[in-house]
Amino acid sequence: MRIIPFRRLHNRRPERRATCYRSAVYRPLRPWQVRERTFRSTPLGRRGLDPEQVREFLDLVAGDLATVYDALAESRRETERVKDALRRWQSEQARARAGREQER
Repeated sequence: MRIIPFRRLHNRRPERRATCYRSAVYRPLRPWQVRERTFRSTPLGRRGLDPEQVREFLDLVAGDLATVYDALAESRRETERVKDALRRWQSEQARARAGREQER
């Protein structure tokens, strides 16, 4: 009997793959980063947050969301392609089986 050692896959870092517009060293925005993000106060005489800093952060969030939606759309297209190929294969197999049964 051969014993296979248990590998701890959850401790491994995910591989970083470069995308079409970002390098492999880019770290995507994580939910905890959004939750913990703070902004500087505006200069004296103004209330609220620094608008420029807020705009930069929102642009970063929007970019990451766009990337996620693009990947999701690509995944759905690939899923449909695979399903269509499987349906065609199943139809071909059913026709071939029916042809063999008629020959008997």
